[in-house]
Amino acid sequence: MLSIPILLLLLILPFLVIKFYTYLTAIILITALLAMSLNLVVGYGGLYQFHHAVFYGVGAYCFALIQAKTSLPSWIAFVVAPLVAALAGFLIGWFCVRLSRLYFGMLQISLGSLIWAIAFRWYSLTGGDDGIHGIPVPDFLSSLSSSYYFVLIVMAVCLGLMYVILESPFGTTLQAIRDNPERCEAVGINVKQHRLLAIVIAAFFAGVAGVLFVILERSVFPDLLFWVLSLEVLIMCLLGGWFTFAGPILGAAITVALRTFVGTYTEYWTLILGIILILLIFFLPEGVMGFLLEKLHLGEEKITGEEIDATG
Repeated sequence: MLSIPILLLLLILPFLVIKFYTYLTAIILITALLAMSLNLVVGYGGLYQFHHAVFYGVGAYCFALIQAKTSLPSWIAFVVAPLVAALAGFLIGWFCVRLSRLYFGMLQISLGSLIWAIAFRWYSLTGGDDGIHGIPVPDFLSSLSSSYYFVLIVMAVCLGLMYVILESPFGTTLQAIRDNPERCEAVGINVKQHRLLAIVIAAFFAGVAGVLFVILERSVFPDLLFWVLSLEVLIMCLLGGWFTFAGPILGAAITVALRTFVGTYTEYWTLILGIILILLIFFLPEGVMGFLLEKLHLGEEKITGEEIDATG
């Protein structure tokens, strides 16, 4: 499998490259986890999740506040922060699942923007637009290499959990709801309940990504809660492929790489991303990963057909 060589490469990466590329890879992994958590509800659930970054920011802020303002052990902060993000997902989702399509997305943007405004204005708690800096982390995560491996391990565990969830009866039901919610409701499936649970699960994994960001950066700021980041993550899913499991990982890698390398030459890197996105919509509507998987599948079918002809 292709995933095994990639995992081995990621394991030895800090020994092969300079620290900057180790840091960049860690950012890609964190962003990929955020994008995959979004794809769980958008690609597999068919929901208009327009403000997913709010759960990312809630997890990050919760971890940062516990670490900076309390004396609780770090492992408690790591456990509590994703759970608080999941609670935020439940509260926002409880209102949003009563609406459909665009109205769902617009209400979520409104509620998420309210949380952003609280973080942006509450200077005594969140630091306002300055954010919180110099957040303490455990000693075993003090170096870049240790933080990188921690991010890699947590990312691998989360991907495994998401794969199990999507391959479970719940995941199959979620995809059925995406394709035809009216028919699912007609046969007795509680559509709202399944959608709400999907939002909570996705918010939990987004919260984990937020915690990993704080561990790597030692800081948190209101932009993590802003809707612009949500739009960027949506583009990652579209770029990689909505209906593929690993597509958002590829989309996150492409987007972060563009932002990092093209952004050093021009501040208009988003223009290049926009052009790529337009071309993608016209020529690769299923995303880069979807296109590659389709080609591989067609290639397998062609080989099988040739073998049948030869044996016949």
